[in-house]
Amino acid sequence: MTSTLDLIREKLAVLEPEHISLEDDSAAHAGHAGAREGGHYQLTIVSAAFTGLNRVARHRLVYQTLGELMQTRIHALAIQALSPDEL
Repeated sequence: MTSTLDLIREKLAVLEPEHISLEDDSAAHAGHAGAREGGHYQLTIVSAAFTGLNRVARHRLVYQTLGELMQTRIHALAIQALSPDEL
């Protein structure tokens, strides 16, 4: 079975990221009510796809790109989405 981290990276590849940092924080949330339905992750992603988009639009793009993973294997996702000129 492919790990959730690998699936997230695969899905986000369509955004052609210049940088991705992805951490699994699920162990820190053990016992949390939603922890059984999916994991907790922190994502930092740099992509030209975010140029000209506000923070909400960037998050929506990430959620849309991840699709069904947001309903199944991801319970919580902290996102820092940047365009290359914001580094």
